[in-house]
Amino acid sequence: MAPTSKLDASVLRVEVLAGLTVALALVPEAVAFAFVAGVPPLVGLYAAFIVGLITALIGGRPGMISGATGALAVVMVSLVAAFPPGVGVQYLFATVVVMGIIQIFVGLMQWGKFIRLVPHPVMLGFVNGLAIVIGKSQLDFFRTEGGAWLPPEQLLLVLGLVVLTMAVIWGLPKLTSAIPAPLAGIGVTAAIVIVLGLPVPNVGDLADISGGLPQFGLPDVPFDMETLRFILPYALILAAIGLIESLLTLNLVGEITGQRGGASQECIAQGTANTVTGFFGGMGGCAMIGQSMINVKSGGRTRISGIAAALFLLAFILVASPLIELIPLAALVGVMFMVVIGTFAWNSLKILARVPRVDAVVIVLVTIVTVATDLAIAVVVGVIISALAYAWQNATRIRSSTYRTPEGAKVYQIKGPLFFGSATGFVEMFDPENDPSAVIVDFAESRVADQSALQAIEAVAAKYEAAGKRIQLRHLTRDCHKLLRRAGHLMVDSADDPDYAVAANYGVRTGILGGH
Repeated sequence: MAPTSKLDASVLRVEVLAGLTVALALVPEAVAFAFVAGVPPLVGLYAAFIVGLITALIGGRPGMISGATGALAVVMVSLVAAFPPGVGVQYLFATVVVMGIIQIFVGLMQWGKFIRLVPHPVMLGFVNGLAIVIGKSQLDFFRTEGGAWLPPEQLLLVLGLVVLTMAVIWGLPKLTSAIPAPLAGIGVTAAIVIVLGLPVPNVGDLADISGGLPQFGLPDVPFDMETLRFILPYALILAAIGLIESLLTLNLVGEITGQRGGASQECIAQGTANTVTGFFGGMGGCAMIGQSMINVKSGGRTRISGIAAALFLLAFILVASPLIELIPLAALVGVMFMVVIGTFAWNSLKILARVPRVDAVVIVLVTIVTVATDLAIAVVVGVIISALAYAWQNATRIRSSTYRTPEGAKVYQIKGPLFFGSATGFVEMFDPENDPSAVIVDFAESRVADQSALQAIEAVAAKYEAAGKRIQLRHLTRDCHKLLRRAGHLMVDSADDPDYAVAANYGVRTGILGGH
């Protein structure tokens, strides 16, 4: 369904049903992530409701779903475990509030735009790694509480129900689009299990999800600098992980739906949601790629689906928990397995041999690191490797050609960017000992980029000065001229306004930046 501004009955029905589907899938995820973090199930469910509702209302892109996530839960568990039972969760609430404030600050500073610096190979590795992580997390539902696999007969029955759910999700869209396929898959499987009384695990086996409305309360921790020093490192890590996962999910959903959204607005929405949930007994959260994919594939394109998902989840907690607890986990696992299949970038396997070798390495490495550690580390590793590879490629592109002017001056025509990676190669191009007394360095096809470039220019000028010779710079672009003049390298007799097309020659002062 294409994005639309017209809200009629058919669009509303699709949005609400998509929200219902997402809410059903949110329940076991929120409960499972609460267990991972070492907090009661309702702490995860409240977070899913509050974070989901606020981000749906003011988030950067309609159609995204947020809630309690495993990426955050694995960090929270060490915080909660550092205190006696019942105490750690209060410190978690305080941490989530600080986390939210940090995210709001990032959004107000408009730092979310830096997500543009994440290369496409990193995005591919991100979705592939996250798909594997989602798939691995579903395997826990095939085990008993002690960690052993289900008995063979029951395991085969559960696998059969998972396959049935997946078959319904795959086949129903070929017949009708009146009902979201994931919702139909859950309904069919649940009906068979309930009518036949099949002995398979259900949502109720995970935990009792019934409860009341979340209550406002200040975290029960000392409000002093010692507490802040303890929780701040956790808050920074959680804020970074939450924003990275949210902004990458925002880009991914945008590619699928063709919608545009604001990264900084999403940062503010995530921060607001986490600040609020910390005061209402929630564990905090961020965007969920799995549930976002369920929503999008079910037809959710507006804010209504996200709002509906949050409200349905609240209704489950307040009044419908007996019914929801009857849903077999196999149905929800089948939905998530279809999400895994739809999320994994299968085309990335085909292009590994066609893209540059560095990009192929980044795709594989980010996938592995995402699975082995966490998303934030994987993205940082991928960006660093991509940046270093780009810098090296540009460093090797700097070169020069020379010619003599009728007056006898030697002109070095520099080609390629002059920056930290190419500074050494730039210095090695010149021959002060054998060059004539007048040398011109022409930057018509180059650009002076950073302090390392300034240092290299000064080093070359110093060598010629020591040899009793001089160099001049020509064809400086406006930004290069500004950079060099600010540093004090340009010898300008009067105020000038250089133009790229004007071959103005500038002398170079030495001793400005010095040596080491």
